[in-house]
Amino acid sequence: MKIDIASLDTADESFTRELDELLRWDVSEDGEVARVAAEVIHEVRSGGDAALLGLTARLDRFDAPNMAALTLDQNDFAAAFESLPISDREALLAAAERITDYHERQLGSDWEFTDADGNRLGQRITPLDRVGLYVPGGQAAYPSTVLMTALLARVAGVGETVMTVPTPGGVRNPLVLAAAHVAKIDSAFTIGGAQAIAALTYGTETIPKVDKIVGPGGAYVAAAKRLVFGDVGIDMIAGPSEVLVIADGTAPVEWVVLDLFSQAEHDASAQAILLCPDCAYLEAIEVAMARLLPERLRAKTISASLASRGALIKTRDLTEAVSIANRIAPEHLELAVIDPDALLGKIRHAGAIFVGAHSPEVMGDYVAGPSHVLPTFGSARFSSPLDVSDFQKRTSIVRLSAQGAQNMARTAVTLATGEGLEAHARAAELRLHGIDHNR
Repeated sequence: MKIDIASLDTADESFTRELDELLRWDVSEDGEVARVAAEVIHEVRSGGDAALLGLTARLDRFDAPNMAALTLDQNDFAAAFESLPISDREALLAAAERITDYHERQLGSDWEFTDADGNRLGQRITPLDRVGLYVPGGQAAYPSTVLMTALLARVAGVGETVMTVPTPGGVRNPLVLAAAHVAKIDSAFTIGGAQAIAALTYGTETIPKVDKIVGPGGAYVAAAKRLVFGDVGIDMIAGPSEVLVIADGTAPVEWVVLDLFSQAEHDASAQAILLCPDCAYLEAIEVAMARLLPERLRAKTISASLASRGALIKTRDLTEAVSIANRIAPEHLELAVIDPDALLGKIRHAGAIFVGAHSPEVMGDYVAGPSHVLPTFGSARFSSPLDVSDFQKRTSIVRLSAQGAQNMARTAVTLATGEGLEAHARAAELRLHGIDHNR
């Protein structure tokens, strides 16, 4: 069969326009998505548990008699874990160990210093009290996302974790529940979409209000997170998942094809792009795609993704490929080249970089260590992967000595006066004279 995927060449005059079109994410329905998300948020905020039950029946096709039917606890998680084959349990535990080990290295600590005037300045790091973890469940089950969010919260010292995961038709995935057991999640609710975001943000009679919501989701989840930001903290607004592979023709063709397929099989909006200066290799990739696609269980989704947003791009050289990669700022970037270190230092914008042909993106999805919750749709230009600091806050500590306050006061008075803030200036000026204990 012939594969339907765009073939571009950077030498063509039309390349820039074609690349812009390829990278454009269709947001024609964003207005309608935002409108529906806003209605759902209002419904949950005003109707609480009753609204959640109605929305779950309508959107997830599960007519729960009460909130107890949508509630999970640690006993449910433990039972699910014990029900799994030993191979599945060992896989969850092995992944959890690597994820925890990686993120424990991100832990910061309080610090303080004393300057020449005896002023003591510092910073205190404290974990968030309660965090909501959104785990997708509409098109597929993602136990990996449970581990990639909850374990970071545990490392950070978060007091309570609350998970929401949709269960269309009321079908619970035992791997997801078992992952919640491994990650020691406190409680969970089988709700999804914008209604889950609203419940976590504002609370209901059953679901507690959280301080921050993390985790990826679909269009309605992204719209809801955008709408509630400010009432609750969020990690990021996630778009469709992406992989960009830079290849020099040395990596096995089937490896690269399956790396592209593994991203495209998420959904039709996912994006898989290959940059390579070797024409013969690009042709071999296209031939292998046509041969391997019919064997894939999610061939229809892969085909739709490649046809709408995928591309094989001929570059002049690897330097140009790096330049294009920095322009795209992909969620995942694979350097499938013989000398990846020659390119690594030149990459400025990517959510995660997979160095060498033996480092496929799929390992990052499950077991390499870093969280797979990453910036998408070019936001790697200014955003970072989910990490321990997302579950903590930093507080500045200022302890001035009498001498230090006097020495700073004139500067503060001058700046406050310049801003027209007389009370500011007066408050600083009073420190010029210290404390008269006889008054």
